[in-house]
Amino acid sequence: MHEMSIAMAVVCQVEEAARAHGAEGVETVTLSVGELAGVVPDALRFSFSLACEGTVLAGAELVTEHVAGRARCESCGGEWATGVPPRLCCTRCGDSRTRLLSGRELGIATVRWAEGPQRARALEEL
Repeated sequence: MHEMSIAMAVVCQVEEAARAHGAEGVETVTLSVGELAGVVPDALRFSFSLACEGTVLAGAELVTEHVAGRARCESCGGEWATGVPPRLCCTRCGDSRTRLLSGRELGIATVRWAEGPQRARALEEL
C-alpha cells in the first residue's frame, strides 16, 4: 500500500513547515490528487490518520481535491477528459500523438495551521 509512504512523506513535509512557521498544530491538510495518480483517497486518508499520531498533525483532517485527467491531441488540438482507464487517443481524430494536460498531480495544496488566538491561518503552497 503506497498510500502509507505518501502519507508519511506529507506528514514529514508539513511537520518541517510547522516548525519553520512556529505553528502549534495543524487543523487541515489539503492535497491535490489527480485521477491518474494511482492513489486511493480512502486508503490515503486512513494512512494519513495513522501517520499523524504523535506528531504536530495529530487530529488533523486530510482533504483531497480531485483533479480530472485531461489530454490534448498534437495533431488536431482537440481536448478531452481521459477518464479511468485513460483514453489517450484523440477522441476527435483518433491520433495517438497526444499530451496529458492534467490528472497525474499529487501534492500539498494548502495547510491550515492551528495557532492559539490566530487559529486556522491558511498557508498556500508550501
